[in-house]
Amino acid sequence: MDPDQLAKAFVEHYYTTFDANRAGLASLYQDESMLTFEGQKTQGSQNIVAKLTTLPFQQCQHSITTVDCQPSGPVGGMLVFVSGNLQLAGEQHALKFSQMFHLMPTPQGSFYVLNDIFRLNYA
Repeated sequence: MDPDQLAKAFVEHYYTTFDANRAGLASLYQDESMLTFEGQKTQGSQNIVAKLTTLPFQQCQHSITTVDCQPSGPVGGMLVFVSGNLQLAGEQHALKFSQMFHLMPTPQGSFYVLNDIFRLNYA
């Protein structure tokens, strides 16, 4: 599969799952995975999902503006950079965000998130 198509498919799956059932993201992370969310670092699949499921908002809707990707390293990793809008339930205005994923291949032929960095973009 073309890397751009793979990146877009991953992004669609990630944000659809995030918006509907954040706990369902657990399978995308492993023990060595790290999330930096607004400057706070969290490591390991269980800890990352705990962080994501205890964010101070329950319902949200991501709207993706751009998806860029590059191959990373000799083992077939991929960097995916996303920008978009995050609409929180009950809020009038959407928040702009950027997120970077470092995807690594699994022996089964899929990918997992090794690194994940999320930032709100304040104007």
